Amino acid sequence: MRYGTVCIIMSLAFVQPAAETVSIAAVSDLAEVVPTEDYPFYDLAVEDKFLTSQTKLVLIERMTAIHLHPDEPQVPTLAWFAERAWFDGRLPQDLVRDFVDKNQRPSRLETRFGFGVRYRFIAGEGQSDAETSVPAIPAAWFVQQEGGAPEIIDHLAFSRVGLTLRADHALLYVANPRPDGTGAGFLLWFVRRQKVWTLYDTEVLWVSRPDQNPSGRR
Repeated sequence: MRYGTVCIIMSLAFVQPAAETVSIAAVSDLAEVVPTEDYPFYDLAVEDKFLTSQTKLVLIERMTAIHLHPDEPQVPTLAWFAERAWFDGRLPQDLVRDFVDKNQRPSRLETRFGFGVRYRFIAGEGQSDAETSVPAIPAAWFVQQEGGAPEIIDHLAFSRVGLTLRADHALLYVANPRPDGTGAGFLLWFVRRQKVWTLYDTEVLWVSRPDQNPSGRR
């Protein structure tokens, strides 16, 4: 009996670390996949806020962001939105509720972006993902040229997209933490008019510069 017990314990000791390794490696694969309807908003955000005629590659976090400020690790809540009063408190409440509900856990992004420039997924602390994509959209579809703009956007992190019940307002968080320590995080408010979505307003949640820690507006 004692010999059999020792064998079982030894077997578990060998099996458990391997199981943990597999579990960690498969976290992103087990996460919920971002639905197709979110990607047009990601494309609009990239085109309006980040893309230039110099851009050749965009690095994107594979998993969606659920923390909206580097100094505030908690997930978004209705109370947090009410306290900060982003956009002077003008956001529709059903929009805020949907955004909060969808961003309680990270989701997995797929190769569904369509902003016309090659992109690559990264994970965690910047490890490159083998999966890349070149959307079938003419590369000439860029925003106006900006002198001295970098060829690589390193990198962008997106939240899930919140929608109103009538699907006429949308809310998205985008972060651009750069390798040199600079960066910023934004809330983007989209409005649909005559079946066309446009970026209606932008709120800066935090800004980071090399000589200071990330700081919020309030």
